[in-house]
Amino acid sequence: MSETHASSENQSGLGFYEIRLKGHLDDRWAEWFEGLTITLEDNGETLLTGPVIDQAALHGLLKKVRDLGMSLVSVCPL
Repeated sequence: MSETHASSENQSGLGFYEIRLKGHLDDRWAEWFEGLTITLEDNGETLLTGPVIDQAALHGLLKKVRDLGMSLVSVCPL
């Protein structure tokens, strides 16, 4: 029996993700997260949403979050 799993990657290998952070990301970091939409939520969290080319790029984004000292709340494929 085979299983089919949903994937956040389209045919080009590009995946779309929602990365939720605790705290608000300052506007000066917007260029560092180029290509992602940055949403500051009323609950004090920041949402980074957009395309991520591959798993290595996703790990690079998470490293940037770590380097900023921000707490990671969740990473969800869209």
